[in-house]
Amino acid sequence: MRSFRRLVVTAAAATLALAGCSDPVPVAEEPTGDEERTVHLYGTDGTMQNSFAAEFADQTLLRGMKGTAPLNQMPTEFTNRLREVDPDLTDFLFAGETYDAVAISALAAELAGTPNPEVVRDYITTVTTGGEPCDTVADCLELAADGEDLAYQGVSLRRGGLTDLGQPATASYATLHFGADGLLDDAKTEFVGSGDPSETTTAKPPEPGPRPTAPGLQIEPLTFGGLLPETGDLSIAYPPMIAGARLAVAEINDAGGVFGVDVEWVDGDTETSPKVAGEVLASHIEDGVHVIIGPAASSEAEAIMADAAAAKRIMFSPSNTEASLSNADHDGYYFRTAPSDELQGAALADIMLRDGVARVTIVARDDAYGRGLQANARDSLLGFGVPTADIALLTYGVPEEDGAPVPGLARLVDEIIASRPDGVLVIGFSEAAQVIERMADQGLRPTP
Repeated sequence: MRSFRRLVVTAAAATLALAGCSDPVPVAEEPTGDEERTVHLYGTDGTMQNSFAAEFADQTLLRGMKGTAPLNQMPTEFTNRLREVDPDLTDFLFAGETYDAVAISALAAELAGTPNPEVVRDYITTVTTGGEPCDTVADCLELAADGEDLAYQGVSLRRGGLTDLGQPATASYATLHFGADGLLDDAKTEFVGSGDPSETTTAKPPEPGPRPTAPGLQIEPLTFGGLLPETGDLSIAYPPMIAGARLAVAEINDAGGVFGVDVEWVDGDTETSPKVAGEVLASHIEDGVHVIIGPAASSEAEAIMADAAAAKRIMFSPSNTEASLSNADHDGYYFRTAPSDELQGAALADIMLRDGVARVTIVARDDAYGRGLQANARDSLLGFGVPTADIALLTYGVPEEDGAPVPGLARLVDEIIASRPDGVLVIGFSEAAQVIERMADQGLRPTP
């Protein structure tokens, strides 16, 4: 058991009131505004990307920031293929998960013998386990076309497949560090496995469907619809995700497609907005899309999951991490290749405690992602033995549009400084840069 000094866990709110939390906020000193201090700065998958640095006028402010993200140690051969799709790619977060979501859906459709989502959904989890192992789209499609049971071992699913809940049984987390230039220092990246392979589904796969190959038969192509954040607060994550999707579509079609015809892709920008995500979903449904790849943000999934299920459309997210989505009512149409934040919360708590911080302030955006990961980090700290009285939670309001100010930013940072932290965890997307810059302006700078 580790020994602990006093830990104060705070998450900031636009109203600076506790949001749905009964724990009292510890009394702290008022900020003086005339002293400069350094603080351990931590981030999560929403910020631990090279593209996050572009949000800063002085990106060296990120020097020393560390954090976690669900990320596998991807083979150079795979990242090279991604760069053939996008030569300017600098991040790979969720690229493998997006690739796998497309590939798994295609394999399930091939085995089902139809693009009909009502049928395809029953094959999705079982193509990741139990059968003949295969690790390329071409090899797996060949097995599926022959009606063979298979176990797809893709980029993100290496140690286990999908569970009965349609999410990964295992995950790999990377501990990432921003270097002196404000970019991720790959030499310091460490990978840690988590989860339990035994949680992989043991369900018996359905029998292969009839092959749609009769002479003269007009075969309906499997159609994917993107539900990804090309713009908005999460747009920093878009390049690797769309590269993964486009690479998967290209390699599926190079291997002969599904049912011998090319699969199709329809773009869709959610603008990182649950409202817009719903509008794009409705458009995809009207256009006859079978499988939705996305959404990226958990708050978007929370808002539109029921609509996708009602329309009998598969929704397969490569980046939703909010734990509660696993048990949401979706009638078997929702899947994800991203691991639950229950695992990331533990990884974050471990990093902070290893650094020996005495006070930690967690600053979280007020949406499904922020609240969920905030709660999981808190629960992990409790599990490590941190007293409940030493943990306080706050949230900040989500800006109305990309680039808009964080509501109550000045008061928020005053509260962070007043809590006298020596560790700050920021759970957010691109808008989190405003919090970090304001902290620095007020004399609270990251520890190099």
